[in-house]
Amino acid sequence: MTQSGRMRATASGRVVFITTDGAVASMSWRKVCAAFCVASMLTGSAALAQSGGPGKAESKPPAEAAKEGQKKIDEIADAARVLTGPAGNPECVWLGRRVVSLLWRDDLDTAFRHLDLYERFGCPSAHIQAAFRCLVRQGDIDPKSPDTLNGRVHACWLDPGLPPTPAAATMAAPATATSGTARP
Repeated sequence: MTQSGRMRATASGRVVFITTDGAVASMSWRKVCAAFCVASMLTGSAALAQSGGPGKAESKPPAEAAKEGQKKIDEIADAARVLTGPAGNPECVWLGRRVVSLLWRDDLDTAFRHLDLYERFGCPSAHIQAAFRCLVRQGDIDPKSPDTLNGRVHACWLDPGLPPTPAAATMAAPATATSGTARP
C-alpha cells in the first residue's frame, strides 16, 4: 500500500513529507537523493534484466517464429510416425533429442538432469545411447551452425543405425588400418 501526500523542503535543509492522514516524516536531502538513486538503479537493472541485456538482438518476426514452431511440430510428428514404442512419444522425442544435443556440446550436468526427466516419462534410455553413438559416428559438426547439429540429432533419433557420413568414414578408415599392423 502506497501513501500519497506532499513533500516540502524546509529552511533547515530537510525534506518533510506530509501524508494525507496528517503524519509527518522528515529526512535530509542527502537521504532523499540516495533513496532516489537506489530506486532508479533497481528499476533500471530490472528493466535491463527483463529486456535480456543491452546486446540482445531483436526478436524474430511472428511469421518466422510460427514457421519454426510448425517445423518442430512436424519433426515430432515425423518421429512418432517412424518410430515404434515409447521412443516415438512426443515427450520422449523432445527430451531425448535435447539430451543428445547437450551431450554433444559437453553440457553433462544439464544432460543428466534432462536424462532423469526422460527416464521418469518411461522413455527408453537405450535409444539415447544409440542416437548419441550415431551422432558421434557422423563426425565433426560446424559449431557456428546450430541447424546442422539439430538436423543430425533428428536424423540420428529417427534412425540410430544411420551409416557414417563419407568424410567421417574416410577419417576413421586410416586409423583402423594402422592400428591392425604388427610392430617389430
